[in-house]
Amino acid sequence: MSGSLLPAIHSDFTQRFGYEPLLVRAPGRVNLIGEHTDYNGGFVLPAAVDKEACFAVGLNGGSRIRLVAHDLGETLELVNAAEISPSDTHWANYLLGVAAQFQQRGIAVPGFDCVFGATIPIGAGMSSSAALECGLAFALNQLLGTGLEPLELARMAQQAEHTYAGVQCGIMDQFASLFGRAGHVVRLDCRSLAYEYFPFDTTAARIVLCNSGVKHSLASTAYNTRRQECERGVATLQRHYPAVLSLRDATLVQLEAHRAELDPTVFRRCAYVVQENARVENACRHLEAGNLAAFGQEMYASHAGLRDDYEVSCAELDVLVEAAKAAPGVFGSRMMGGGFGGCTINLVAPEHVDAFIASVSAAYQQQLGLKLETYQTTIVSGVGVVPVAVVQA
Repeated sequence: MSGSLLPAIHSDFTQRFGYEPLLVRAPGRVNLIGEHTDYNGGFVLPAAVDKEACFAVGLNGGSRIRLVAHDLGETLELVNAAEISPSDTHWANYLLGVAAQFQQRGIAVPGFDCVFGATIPIGAGMSSSAALECGLAFALNQLLGTGLEPLELARMAQQAEHTYAGVQCGIMDQFASLFGRAGHVVRLDCRSLAYEYFPFDTTAARIVLCNSGVKHSLASTAYNTRRQECERGVATLQRHYPAVLSLRDATLVQLEAHRAELDPTVFRRCAYVVQENARVENACRHLEAGNLAAFGQEMYASHAGLRDDYEVSCAELDVLVEAAKAAPGVFGSRMMGGGFGGCTINLVAPEHVDAFIASVSAAYQQQLGLKLETYQTTIVSGVGVVPVAVVQA
């Protein structure tokens, strides 16, 4: 249960609309390693966590779509569910985009009501948008009896983000929200969508997120520019190696051999992605061996690559990672998410968590004059229905 959020959302729904809804929770996610690899056909290692979006959804028997953002106290109403189009209300687009995906598959979407809220910090790189998309996709799939597989729901949620929110995201965030498994991280091959679970022992290491407080906007040009730079690198390599369809297929040897043909920036972007894919595979081997110290070293190397070669870090994130390195009981730390703000993810021995938070907070205050917000997260299962009886208990 998300503290008191789901009961409040259930109560808001029944008071507004006068009937019992379906209740759904959709987790946010952390990504332990494998950043900016997803849209390059590479590997990622996410987990679903206990910061989540909560929904009350029901079919209203009419043609209207009525959306309520519980946290914001805002509503949006569409008179005709058959005529969905992007809205000027930013938050509503994540939901409308999902309903439109059902329609594109020839599934009639009748009028429905939806009240939602979230405990996922916005702009912290924990995929609040994917949780919104996946939660509603899951709810409508249940209510309409469409029987779509979770992978199809993930694709629909991703397409909703592309078409209605204007962010050309990879599929990792939506996949992690739907396929999360308690006590496990999941390695996803973003090209084949093959996946494998690896146990993650949170009694040996806690996942602590440090929020830089710098809001990132992924729809901003920088994210889409990085995609284009990677595509330019692939196009150059393809002339020599037709089998290189994405950076996933490329090697550092190949990149070095044609360095002169690549713009220096494009070379650095591509080198980072190739190395990051190798780090994800190494990290999984370290997890299987129970070697958290070696896992943590891959995280530090990931951050250095994101900072120097991919250039998506910022001063605040760098200060947080350096402060983590200096603190006792820390296995590893790196920026997480698209970059330019958001959180660092830190693996910390449980007995050192309080001291870690105190020392990193002090360093952040001292060096940048900023107050630090931190979150301890637990790895949970993916999107699911919550029985009304549990909420009312």
